[in-house]
Amino acid sequence: MSSTPQPVLRVRVTARDVETLRALLRDTHPDVGGLARRAADGSCTIEAFLSPEQAEALERDGVSVTPVEDVAAAGRERQAEVGRGDRFAPAEAVPHGLADKV
Repeated sequence: MSSTPQPVLRVRVTARDVETLRALLRDTHPDVGGLARRAADGSCTIEAFLSPEQAEALERDGVSVTPVEDVAAAGRERQAEVGRGDRFAPAEAVPHGLADKV
């Protein structure tokens, strides 16, 4: 197993019409987020969460895929903001068990 985190992209998938989008979703089963939106010109857009390889595979006639962000990288950035200790523990609390007191 690789130690390098795999990117997960949030992409915007735009199809020329609703039938093209339905066929794409039926054939590829991407992990979609939210509902499809129809534009005034008849095109339909939906967001999906895919690997870069999956996003590239979705590109076809009548379908465009636009990367929005790497959600895996954004998640790692948010996790770095989270503290490691127990902020609710009293300062004078003595640890119990087999752990080392630091």
